[in-house]
Amino acid sequence: MSEPVRPLPLHGAPPAPLSPPGSSFLAKGFRPFFLLAAGLAVLFVPAWAVMRTGAMSATGNLDSVSWHAHEMIFGFTVAVIAGFLLTAVGNWTQRETATGPALAGLCTLWLAGRVAMLSPLPSWLVAAIDLAFLAALGVTLARPIVATNNRRNFVVVAVVAVLWLANGAIHADALGVWPGVRSQAALAAIDVVTLLMVLIGGRVIPMFTRNATGDQAIRNLPRADLAAAGGVALVLLADVALASVPAARAAAYALAAILVAARAVHWGARASLSNPLLWILHVGHAWIPIGLALRAAAALDPRVSATAGLHALTAGAIGALTLGMMARVSLGHTGRMLAAPNTVAGAFAAMVLAAFVRVVGPLAAPSLYLPWVALSAALFAAAFLAYLVAYAPMLVGPRVDGKPG
Repeated sequence: MSEPVRPLPLHGAPPAPLSPPGSSFLAKGFRPFFLLAAGLAVLFVPAWAVMRTGAMSATGNLDSVSWHAHEMIFGFTVAVIAGFLLTAVGNWTQRETATGPALAGLCTLWLAGRVAMLSPLPSWLVAAIDLAFLAALGVTLARPIVATNNRRNFVVVAVVAVLWLANGAIHADALGVWPGVRSQAALAAIDVVTLLMVLIGGRVIPMFTRNATGDQAIRNLPRADLAAAGGVALVLLADVALASVPAARAAAYALAAILVAARAVHWGARASLSNPLLWILHVGHAWIPIGLALRAAAALDPRVSATAGLHALTAGAIGALTLGMMARVSLGHTGRMLAAPNTVAGAFAAMVLAAFVRVVGPLAAPSLYLPWVALSAALFAAAFLAYLVAYAPMLVGPRVDGKPG
């Protein structure tokens, strides 16, 4: 059965009905940014697989590996974060963030960054263009949060600020100002995104599951959520300050993995299996402790690939959670029942398989590394292509219930 429509998380009523300027497409942040994120996934992930064969290379001021890492974090993931937060902060504060021309301006800044990262422009100009988006997004989100003294969500402004700093460090490396820092900065950005997934996941996954199943035993434990977030924050600290101490980093990763996994015991994962919009979120969350555990193993045993844990967090957790939230938010905020179209249920399966292939394939058969990458990239892109086919009409058209937004 499909769920009745409920407002996007978490606390507080939706903002009062407004009539933002422009078309429905620019009425809420999730509409353009979810389309942009899905489009980038469809184009850039297969491009990366081709780059791995040596048939093409990035043309900007980063090598192909660095470009791929940068664009999947600061292009794809940040676009999803922007779409989610621009919409959710309006609910949390009952004040709009960006609509109409202001939202179009943010989208233009994001697009300019993607173009700049592939261009032969001077490194300083690429940095200025690419860094502009997160700065503008941070200000846009901070204004209603600070104006309403919404202290519980100050953390989302801090997350955007730290992502901006990490992106700035990568550009500082490209400029020769801070050589050798790009890998550590990219890793810190992944840690920050992981922290955001832990924070938001703890708020919404058990709530969504309880609401859909009616099982009141499903719950989150605030202290366990706080401990899990603290564990991931410790991972960030270890990656930044203890990069040369593998034993300390392994301990931080292992502790965080245990805390993140333990807090989900009462989230009703088994009850979610009949509902694709639920199980994709549970699976996405499960990739977080798996990724952290693999990172702990890699820090202690060189036979374990260091990229296995990172791809569990990126292709696994980020891939599944972003696709799942994009599917759910797009339905609820266009006035539709919360039931995933069949094509998107298939996309969820493709996403889970893409992550499994990317993480397990190279561990099981390293000699087939390039075929594993190609298969994972194809599945990842196919999942978001299915999302585009099913959801693009919803995202560009008006709400079916006639309400604004």
